[in-house]
Amino acid sequence: MQALLAPIKQFLQCETPDEWIVEAIRPEQLSALLIDHCNCELKAAQTAMFLIRKYAIDKASGELLLNWAKPYEEFVYNKQRSIEGFLAREAKKNELIGELKPKAGVDYGPDLIAKMVRLIKEEFHHFEQVLEIMQARYIPYQNLTAGRYAKGMMKHVRTHEPATLIDKLIVGAFIEARSCERFAKLAPYLDEGLQKFYVSLLRSEARHYQDYLTLAQAISAEDIAVRVEHFAKVEAELICSPDSEFKFHSGRPI
Repeated sequence: MQALLAPIKQFLQCETPDEWIVEAIRPEQLSALLIDHCNCELKAAQTAMFLIRKYAIDKASGELLLNWAKPYEEFVYNKQRSIEGFLAREAKKNELIGELKPKAGVDYGPDLIAKMVRLIKEEFHHFEQVLEIMQARYIPYQNLTAGRYAKGMMKHVRTHEPATLIDKLIVGAFIEARSCERFAKLAPYLDEGLQKFYVSLLRSEARHYQDYLTLAQAISAEDIAVRVEHFAKVEAELICSPDSEFKFHSGRPI
């Protein structure tokens, strides 16, 4: 595990504050922790889908992605939802039906599609795994307001292409890296079942952050180190500064 985490700790400018861990392991926070984690998995898949649809495929292929996401989004946005019903649905789970066709003239299109489709598949699987844990612990799913973390990062994304895409990929790398670091730091304090689950997520999260960085550098004509350094400072400030809400990616609890 240490070999896996070493580059992530080097990439991030700070570790998760101990105060956040203390708050996260309080029994009364378990529901909020799992529900927000579940939401984070879906948001990660939706973000990857947006990038593919906007930058790499035609409209017909975009419809295939939307159909893939439909059962997950209907579950989240339908107030009459049932975890048991969603997990037991007859339709083949977590499968992209059809082949995505890259836009002509987009050199990075096939690589973006390949990496993001794999990420989406894994995030949907993690979403289902968290729901299974919630069901076993009699924790109902509920909608939560978004925290400040992702918004705080996205404020710094440049507004002209290809800089916008490059920055969004870098932001994605930081979100995945922080998730990995936080899973690892939190796991030892959890019960055996949750500990095993969070440790099982580390390898995919670590690969996701590397995939985002690799794509960002491949698309950029310049070294992305300056932008990475900029977002590293922004991310560390969000993680270390006081935060009034408890979320999976929230800052230091007030």
